[in-house]
Amino acid sequence: MSQPVQKGNYDHIVVKKPSVATRMKRYGWFYLMFAPVVVVLFIFYYAPMYGISFAFYNYKPNGKPAQFVGLANFQKLLTDPTFWASFKNTLIISLVNLCLAMVTSVVVALLLNEIQKALVKKVINTVLYLPHFLSWVVVASIFILLLQPNGLFSTILYKFGIISEEALKQTDWLTQKSWWRVFFYFINRWKEIGWGTVIYIAALAGISPDYYEAAEIDGANRWQQTLNITLPSISNTILVVFILNLAKVLNIFESVFVLYNAAVYSVSDVIATYTYRVGLKPTVGLPNYGYSTAIGVFRSIVSLILVITTDEISKKVRGYGLV
Repeated sequence: MSQPVQKGNYDHIVVKKPSVATRMKRYGWFYLMFAPVVVVLFIFYYAPMYGISFAFYNYKPNGKPAQFVGLANFQKLLTDPTFWASFKNTLIISLVNLCLAMVTSVVVALLLNEIQKALVKKVINTVLYLPHFLSWVVVASIFILLLQPNGLFSTILYKFGIISEEALKQTDWLTQKSWWRVFFYFINRWKEIGWGTVIYIAALAGISPDYYEAAEIDGANRWQQTLNITLPSISNTILVVFILNLAKVLNIFESVFVLYNAAVYSVSDVIATYTYRVGLKPTVGLPNYGYSTAIGVFRSIVSLILVITTDEISKKVRGYGLV
């Protein structure tokens, strides 16, 4: 008859971790597979950080040696009204677009979730998702044609007597300051609403049907079930998506770049497009690499602060961070 195993205290035993060389020898193929990722990260993310030094120089591509100016570019940035106008536009456009994205994506996901026929749901999902896979250049080309003078949008308004024949021939809607942001938000939602619903549809699929059955027994209608079961069940997902997107509010560029023009700079110019114009496409003089780099560094610092802030918010709300 075997003796029972004696349980002892093994806290005093220290397990020695293998050295880096030993781990690399043991898992050499895994390190080799990871090597291309490290090389790409270094070439495209870390090596270009050397260019941050341009922010402290008056560097222009005119053949003259760069002149060290210290913090002069940052001082200019803080007193540049055009920069602060672009900073304000960035916050307004990004935050409004973020809120619209959250509301419309949740609403569409709820509506899709109510469709009972699988084939109909798949068709609608496909139609909604397709615009996401179009490049912004293609999307901009489509809507520029629709919104130009004598375009489809103006023609429809003219047929219903909303605008005059003169306005039909002359109005380019994307050059109107009062209308540019409205169309920008609409185009963004048209392109991304299907993709934005993916996460929420997945969250809705995880809700137990037992909750709805119990609610029906208690006499709750669909609207009451949505308010008391569906929305509370996906509220955590909504919050996480909102927090993650909040950290990226300053990273807007391509969607604005392909749709804006000089006539609407005052309401459409964002930090990234302003940096592009100053650093690569100046209207007057040579490109100012030093100043454009300073703007980029400032944007990166603010973005870092937003990431840290959203991470702290996540810790307070969810109990753990995102990074």
